[in-house]
Amino acid sequence: MESYHIRGGNPICGEYTVKGAKNAALPILAASIATGEENVFSRCPCISDVLTMKEILESLGCRTEKTGDRLLVDTSCLNSEEVPAELMGKMRSSIFLVGPLLTRCGRAVISQPGGCAIGKRPIDIHIKALKQMGTSIKEVDGKLIFTGNQLEGATIALDFPSVGATENLMMAALGAKGETVIHNSAREPEIQDLQQYLNSCGAQIKGAGTSRIVIKGECPLHGTCHRIMGDRIEGGTFLLAAAGTGGELLLRGIETDMMKQFLKYLRYAGCKVKKQPGEIWLRGPGRLYCTGKLQTAPYPGFPTDLQPQFTAVMAAAIGKTIVEERIFENRFKYADQLIKMGADIEIFQRTAIIEGVEFLRGTQVAAEDLRGGAALVLAGLMAYGETTVENAEFIERGYCSFPEELKKLGGDISRNK
Repeated sequence: MESYHIRGGNPICGEYTVKGAKNAALPILAASIATGEENVFSRCPCISDVLTMKEILESLGCRTEKTGDRLLVDTSCLNSEEVPAELMGKMRSSIFLVGPLLTRCGRAVISQPGGCAIGKRPIDIHIKALKQMGTSIKEVDGKLIFTGNQLEGATIALDFPSVGATENLMMAALGAKGETVIHNSAREPEIQDLQQYLNSCGAQIKGAGTSRIVIKGECPLHGTCHRIMGDRIEGGTFLLAAAGTGGELLLRGIETDMMKQFLKYLRYAGCKVKKQPGEIWLRGPGRLYCTGKLQTAPYPGFPTDLQPQFTAVMAAAIGKTIVEERIFENRFKYADQLIKMGADIEIFQRTAIIEGVEFLRGTQVAAEDLRGGAALVLAGLMAYGETTVENAEFIERGYCSFPEELKKLGGDISRNK
């Protein structure tokens, strides 16, 4: 297993161009199945989750070719509707295969999806909604078998604005007869990117980015070329690295409007922030200030995927910060590792109370999930002394060449194998 070795104290400074968004690339790659043709994706991030999705597509008979951040996917040779259990177990996003497989084949077979252990992420919202479209679902020997040869468009109100369920329904509705309307749909920018890709393939979808999405079924689809949107979570992580170390960063390749809520809290913390189309400039103070109370929420609220990194930099801020996690019930697992570094954090169910300390101390810590692992890296960059972050494979699921990119920006960080 890999680990990162960090000597703290160096400010993160320079320019960084964000890579393609993990949370956009995965459903879009899955959606390519519905086209039955060749697609070319640019700005496709070189992260382990994308490589796992590539492996899943190949296991289903698809042909793929990857060159740098360009990925060709030919789904014309699809010959299976069953996702191998060992690959399902690697990544929760494999649930996205159900929708396009139903559209293309009328059948999908999966096991329970895996991923980070940050709390319950049941697929009951997916199942309930797919049943309303006429999908029959049964469990046999630990596998879920979805069958829907003649899906019907439906009006569906989601119990919660689930990103995954919204995207799965959009893809399943492509093959349904008539029109499907999703109420209380998730509004994340990555859903807009999925809509843009599918519409460029011939679909007729409108409303992504709002709480009501309308999909016209049975439109002929074809392959296309698509550029994946910039990763707002990766971008936010690098901005927090600069903020926490008193650095200065120019972030490029990012859609700035989707970062409004996050940037507001960086300003509260004492950072100077300027933005223009495609760019965000940040300068951190000598020491951050507490931001009072923060709650994670579905978009456009503060993103849960930036909560651990934000908590890490608040651990050494002046004053008290209260962070309430409203999406996942077990997202504070990383806090015990920050406490080993000298952080003063108390957890009460889904709330963390953080009393900022003067400085963090380097030590040996271990990542247990993707974003919590990134938070430990930021803490190590801020800390006095040396920090080793073990289980780096969790971090590699969502960040490409993380230590190498931070090193280019002045961080004293290296990879150990």
